[in-house]
Amino acid sequence: MAQCVQSVQEFVQDSFVPMVAVLCSEEAERVTRKNNLNFAELLRPFCRLTSEGHIRDPNNQVQVVKNMRISVNNVATSPNIASAALSPAQRRLLNEVVLSSQPQEGTVASVITAGDYDLNFSATTPWFEAYRENFLQSMPASDHEFLNHYLACLLVVSSTEAVPVEQFLKLSQEQHRIQHSGEYTNPKWFIPNTLKYYVLLHDMSEGDEQRADTVYEDMKQRYGSQGCYLLKMNSHTFSTEDDEQIPDPWSQYLHKNNLHSQVRNTVCTINPNHESTTHCFLFILRGLNKDGSVAEGVSNNLGSHPLHLDPASSSGSLQALTALKKGARDPESVAGGAGSHGACLTLNDHDHIRQFIQEFTSRGLLPHIEKNIRQLNDQLISRKGLSRSLFTATKKWFGGGKAPEKSISEPKSTFGLLYPPEAPELQIRKMADLCFLVQHYELAYSCYHTAKKDFLSDQAMLYAAGALEMAAVSAFLQAGAPRPYPAHYMDTAIQTYRDVSKNMVLAERCALLSAEILKSQGKYSDAATLLIKMTSEDCDLRSALLLEQAAHCFINMRIPMVRKFAFHMILAGHRFSKAGQRRHALRCYCQAMQVYKERGWSLAEDHINFTIGRQSFTLRQPENAVVAFKQILTNDSRQTATQQGAFLREYLYVYKVITVLSLPQLPLPCIHSSATRVYFGHERRLAEGEKQAATHVSLDQEYDQSLTDMWCHLEEQLVAAANRGIVPGNFQPTQCCLNSQTDNLRHPLAVVEEPIIVELTFRNPLKISMALSDLSLLWSFTASDSSPSTEESPAEVVTNEETLARGVGSLDVYPLFICETGCVECAHILPVLTTGDYVDFLLPTGQQTTDLMVVRGKQDLKIQGQRLNQTKEDKMSVQHGPDRRLDPIITPPMPLMEVFFLQFPTALLCGEIRKAYVEFCNVSSVALCGLRVASTHPEFFTFGSQATSPLTPLSPTSAENCSAYKTLAVGPQPGSVASEVLVSAADFSQHSSVMDIPIEGNTLQPGESTQMPLWLRGPDQEGVHEISFLFYYESKEKGNKISHRVLRHTVFICASRSLSVQASASRSSVPPHHSVDDTGSGGTLVFIDVENINTSESGVREFHIIQVSSSSQHWRLQKCINPAKDKDCKLTSRERAKLCFRATRCKPQQAPPDAVEKYTFADLNLGNERIVSSSTPCGDFFFRDVASFRTSNSSKSPGVVSSEDQAANITNIVKKCNELDLNIIVIWKAYVVEDNKQLILEGQLHVALQAIGKEVTSVTPKEEAQEMVLLKFKSELPPPVALPSAELSQLIKTNLHYPETYTHPFVQDSLCLVPVTLNLSNCSLAQVDVIIDLRHKSTSPESLEVHGSFTWVGQSQYKLQLQPQEVLCLSLRACFLQAGVYNLNTPRVFAKPAKQAALGETSQQTASPALIIINNA
Repeated sequence: MAQCVQSVQEFVQDSFVPMVAVLCSEEAERVTRKNNLNFAELLRPFCRLTSEGHIRDPNNQVQVVKNMRISVNNVATSPNIASAALSPAQRRLLNEVVLSSQPQEGTVASVITAGDYDLNFSATTPWFEAYRENFLQSMPASDHEFLNHYLACLLVVSSTEAVPVEQFLKLSQEQHRIQHSGEYTNPKWFIPNTLKYYVLLHDMSEGDEQRADTVYEDMKQRYGSQGCYLLKMNSHTFSTEDDEQIPDPWSQYLHKNNLHSQVRNTVCTINPNHESTTHCFLFILRGLNKDGSVAEGVSNNLGSHPLHLDPASSSGSLQALTALKKGARDPESVAGGAGSHGACLTLNDHDHIRQFIQEFTSRGLLPHIEKNIRQLNDQLISRKGLSRSLFTATKKWFGGGKAPEKSISEPKSTFGLLYPPEAPELQIRKMADLCFLVQHYELAYSCYHTAKKDFLSDQAMLYAAGALEMAAVSAFLQAGAPRPYPAHYMDTAIQTYRDVSKNMVLAERCALLSAEILKSQGKYSDAATLLIKMTSEDCDLRSALLLEQAAHCFINMRIPMVRKFAFHMILAGHRFSKAGQRRHALRCYCQAMQVYKERGWSLAEDHINFTIGRQSFTLRQPENAVVAFKQILTNDSRQTATQQGAFLREYLYVYKVITVLSLPQLPLPCIHSSATRVYFGHERRLAEGEKQAATHVSLDQEYDQSLTDMWCHLEEQLVAAANRGIVPGNFQPTQCCLNSQTDNLRHPLAVVEEPIIVELTFRNPLKISMALSDLSLLWSFTASDSSPSTEESPAEVVTNEETLARGVGSLDVYPLFICETGCVECAHILPVLTTGDYVDFLLPTGQQTTDLMVVRGKQDLKIQGQRLNQTKEDKMSVQHGPDRRLDPIITPPMPLMEVFFLQFPTALLCGEIRKAYVEFCNVSSVALCGLRVASTHPEFFTFGSQATSPLTPLSPTSAENCSAYKTLAVGPQPGSVASEVLVSAADFSQHSSVMDIPIEGNTLQPGESTQMPLWLRGPDQEGVHEISFLFYYESKEKGNKISHRVLRHTVFICASRSLSVQASASRSSVPPHHSVDDTGSGGTLVFIDVENINTSESGVREFHIIQVSSSSQHWRLQKCINPAKDKDCKLTSRERAKLCFRATRCKPQQAPPDAVEKYTFADLNLGNERIVSSSTPCGDFFFRDVASFRTSNSSKSPGVVSSEDQAANITNIVKKCNELDLNIIVIWKAYVVEDNKQLILEGQLHVALQAIGKEVTSVTPKEEAQEMVLLKFKSELPPPVALPSAELSQLIKTNLHYPETYTHPFVQDSLCLVPVTLNLSNCSLAQVDVIIDLRHKSTSPESLEVHGSFTWVGQSQYKLQLQPQEVLCLSLRACFLQAGVYNLNTPRVFAKPAKQAALGETSQQTASPALIIINNA
């Protein structure tokens, strides 16, 4: 249960207090009415004793009475018999009490943390306490118990009466008549001899005090000093100087206590001056409005009703009900006027009243109770002489004075046994009640326990239940707790009240007491079970309150049961709603929502939000209702479409009722704000005829971070090229389309008079259709040329919110056209939402059903920026940066360029050369300059070199059948030497990925367009290639915020296989004196292997190798030494050809050291035409390919990785020994049949021979998947430097010169000596130490057979040193013993670089076998 202001002991004690009746004369009523109070109300704030009282029990032991309170009420009579349920008037009164008690605004709520729940709710429930207090006070008196029977009666007479004693006599007789005449069932009196206490009321402002004292002395003589009292009051005198503020202790009692006193048993107050008549009341209670307030229209004047009470005798008025709402009373009402209460009383008068209550209780009431306890005890003791069994048998045989009659209002076969007032069982119960009222709980428990046994033996279940109830309460209240609280007594009593006696009022009282006691003992589970059992369908208010208290029990347990708390709060809210308590119902649902919210209980959330919305709307809280309904519609709902439609209609109905100046927020459709995309600039034109427009950026393209990084890298290269190789510090990449993944921390830049397109993503979370129409984008614009904004004159802001202009375009794309520089902010979207059973979006007339509801509102476009993660504070907390994609800055005009491509292919053969055309158009009003382009594949295209470009037509139509190469016609010259041309690399386009576009004047004026050729070369690798171009241009007018603009274009080229070229080089074995080279070197042989690897998928019939060219700074192809004499080399599918060429070194050039290196282009044509390879486009693609090849080699080849410098020197020596640096260009033509027409395709393939003995190919081999390598945790020692042993074996080239045939007469001379010359050539550029060993190394029998008759004579080992590129001739002699064929190539040659002591000699490669024939003469 919730926390209460009182402790459980105080609550139980105040629930059962001595009852005192009041009878006043008319003059006494007049005196008290001066204070807007009757006499009972006058005493009510002072009814609690401030000091202890004492009584003696039957054992003459002193019993202390602490904190005792009495209840003083006017005598009210009723002929009706008390029923087992509350009357409708009492139910309405309790409903009003609960309705008037609402949570106070601003009160601190309790926060309970249970697991991952943080619940915020009020720990106290004052409405429940008010209900409980009023319920207990409004309970009708019952015959089976005496706790709420009157023990005494105060007879009040004014001292201004002519004969006060006569008035006392009349009042005494009236009391006696009411109690003993039998005409009235109410009020009920405790004992026949009721205590009568005589009070003389003296008005100090108008009465004679001396006369009052005289009358009081006479009263003491008649009634004794302990039976009367003189109460002086109204001592206050009003004066203009007196501003003393007297406290008003009556206000807190009148609002709650007068209510139940007015309706209690529908009573009327008896006036002794009137005849004894039966008064009947008709109560008119105010109805309840929808918001729970009291309805207007009921008169505030009691006199307006024909059955009103006599004002002189009325103890109260019905205006107390109205006071709950209005907070004020009728001035003529006895219950209180519009002014303050007790206006005529001073603080001394307050003390007099308090002293009067003290005197009455201590000298009158307590002695009276003590006396009756003794009398009852004596009667019970006197009866103990009889046997209990005999006594009980006598009662059964002779009736025992009990009447076994049924109650008229009770059905038959129930508890209809009634005891007469003098029955001994009731005497025991009376004594127990008296002991309980004076806090003698031990004796009370004993009496209750005894009475319980008697009642159970008589099967008087109602009486037994009452005894069990009070026995349990007495056991709990006993000091020191000698026995545990008997909860089973309460359970039995409740069950008897509810099931046997059918008295829910008593059962409810018993449950309230027991639950409070169980709660004080920490037994929240038992208390909750008890409260839940008391819920029923007969009273919604009671069930709602008890369910709410059960929920509080669940949350206050040692381990809080959060979900049970929420569930029972929902049940309580439902019952509150049925009882008309909408505010309490709303509160319960809101508290339960804390548990169900965002926990996956979607259906429960929908139900709670729907109920909160309805209750808020009926309570005239439309804003809260809209918020609740919005939660149902925005969350992903699992409801059926029908239910969702009902929710939406409810929401729209509430939405339309709201009348506000600005457009309210719409929850539907859901806008995915983070997915909003903003596009700056015109949408690009599509292809026009043969023209293909640049793709650039469009809203149809998906965002790719890798592509964005690629474009940013290209733009950096372009900006660096435009700024002398330096990227400015304030460089920001161009972002034409902003989304959630782009950098939105800065304001985007837009150009004046260019559209801004906003794309929104809508989502309908419901299963029903809805239509959006008249969508508008709200924007505000601040001009930059306005005067600086100050506090007095802020900058002027232009917005379209007032006009609500409709958006242009489709439902989800909104262009803006800004015609002035400044700042734009887009904050809202304005849709018109239509809902119904069916909406057809396709019909232009907007055909739809009549069951539609149309509303207009707006939705915010607040985009949350990306989370900050730069500083330590950002990483430790969750902070988001700004997102300014919807806040662009409008800049002055900028040039705008469009690019079109003509005859641009989509498929090429590998290495194919194709000529296309590109057109640049300036569609803006500003001139552009600085046109450049960067690409991911710069080797794919070229704009040509102006110095070497062929004279080809510029028009695409006139270039259909023209070759892309510069061609010269030549005659057939078999065995001719190659044509040589010296070309500088600077004559061609740049080797980097950025190229300047050569337009005339380097400027494109507004509206002007230019067209130029573009040569393309198919990629060397087959497959689909994505090639990106980024065009860069600037404005002629400098100083703008936008320094440049870019245009993107992406093409996909499908490359098919064409030819495969494999090339290798080897040293020529021709002796130096036989060489045809001017330099004296024997030259190098170049072998080119060409294979047709085309699969004929593209219709290629055959390839023709029409020319082989070379380009190098040091080498050149001299002539073709192929034995075939064909004009050209023709290859059909899968055919292969091998060509052999001789390469020689170029003539050394005498040029200054700072001169640009020149390349020697040598062309060897195999047909009737010669293609100038040193001109565009052949030279351009060659230089681009060489640049990319060198870049890849530099990135792949490791640096000098050695700790010793000698290893690096050796490596350089070996490399230079075999270095070749010869680039081969193979130019081919392919004949293709397409659409019954034969086309001629041209192309070129490149291979770069870098070293002798290494084979290179034009086709890149496919990379094989790397094998998995085991993870190693220990670092290994670095591997030793691997010296190139194969290259070290090629330092020295050897040749043997000898006669092929030699004749010798072995008969005459057995030894044949033949002179042999050994030529040693140093192929390196360093000194080389050479060792020549002529001894036969092998000693096997086979080798002995081969060399047994041949040996070298003379010096058998030589050690020489050769200078760089030196040729040395060494004379040797071979000795033969017999004729035969001999191999002279047996000398072993070892060499090493000079001055490398740590390096051993390496055996050199030998030439082919040198055979000599020895003949016998």
